[in-house]
Amino acid sequence: MLGKMITLEGVEGAGKSTQLVMLVDYLRQHGVSVVSTREPGGTLLGEKIRGILLNDDGVCISDESELLLMFTARQQHLQEVIKPALAKGQWVVCDRFIDASYAYQSGGRGMDQHRVQRLEDWVLAGFKPDLTLLLDVPVSAGFSRIQNRGKDRIEQENSAFFERVRRTYLQRAESDYSRIKVIDSSQPVDVVANAIQSCVDALIALS
Repeated sequence: MLGKMITLEGVEGAGKSTQLVMLVDYLRQHGVSVVSTREPGGTLLGEKIRGILLNDDGVCISDESELLLMFTARQQHLQEVIKPALAKGQWVVCDRFIDASYAYQSGGRGMDQHRVQRLEDWVLAGFKPDLTLLLDVPVSAGFSRIQNRGKDRIEQENSAFFERVRRTYLQRAESDYSRIKVIDSSQPVDVVANAIQSCVDALIALS
């Protein structure tokens, strides 16, 4: 692949959406052609699946179905958007990716992580982001930031669920520290952006 892929991860209220926009702008200022996308979503099929997964419309979705739907959207995303962009030398910046499945479906839902691993092996076949930025914030602080917006199906889970999600994210960062960089996103927006840019500068220098 000629391009690079950067993913942003974190619990609700970590500031991913804000930082993604700022990061894309920063990369473009440095002459990088960027595709901005998200999971679940990124394709027509993926966005339809996103609606099923996140809408609180009374539809019962089992934990196993949730995991499989996430990977269905991811497979389409990889084949339709991510890999073609990288092959053309474009950079891809994605709001959530594979680490979210470990954090939410394994950590949060308590599913056996080996199930996630088997799906990763099949769908990703060794593919990994070049850099993952884990925007870390205490769960209580994150939810205080989003208290005035409507919550989707997953955001309605209790605080213990998100504590498990956060803990899993941090465990993955510890075990894959060369790829996953932890950013303290409880800091002011511009401080967080500067920390992200420092991480990205190293990737730009290598490209």
